[in-house]
Amino acid sequence: MALEIEIKTGYIPGAIGRVAELHGKYYNKHWGFGPFFEAKVAQELSEFINRYNKDRDHFWIALFNEQIEGSITIDGIHVEDEGAHLRWYIVSDLFRGRGVGNLLIESAVKFCKEKNYKKVFLWTFEGLEPARHLYEKFGFRLIEQRKGNQWGKEVQEQRFELKL
Repeated sequence: MALEIEIKTGYIPGAIGRVAELHGKYYNKHWGFGPFFEAKVAQELSEFINRYNKDRDHFWIALFNEQIEGSITIDGIHVEDEGAHLRWYIVSDLFRGRGVGNLLIESAVKFCKEKNYKKVFLWTFEGLEPARHLYEKFGFRLIEQRKGNQWGKEVQEQRFELKL
């Protein structure tokens, strides 16, 4: 990778806004998602940060020149009954395809293994092939597919799961 990126853990000022911005811009440009989706990301990420528990949750950011260029989160609030929830995975256009996404997923899976979580799951939608490739590379399997609109637009939602 020509550009040096640093993977850091934990919240830094501006993280909620920047992660919501990355999601809002990418999904609007490529999928036509509107303000509903960006607001949902900001609201749910804010709620997560406010209830963050270092014993079960984790938040990673990819930094370049002190600018957030990617993120991934493990939300462990329902780990006992549903599994750990992988959320808010995004890499900026500047770093997409340069291995940053791989580093972020690797960090999240490693954390879950260290915590002895039995399973990790995520919701995504059909058509995000580069992300799906990474999920499958790390052992995630598609276990459910259905039409839904939790994204603010109807898509073919997919649930992936990794048994640890």
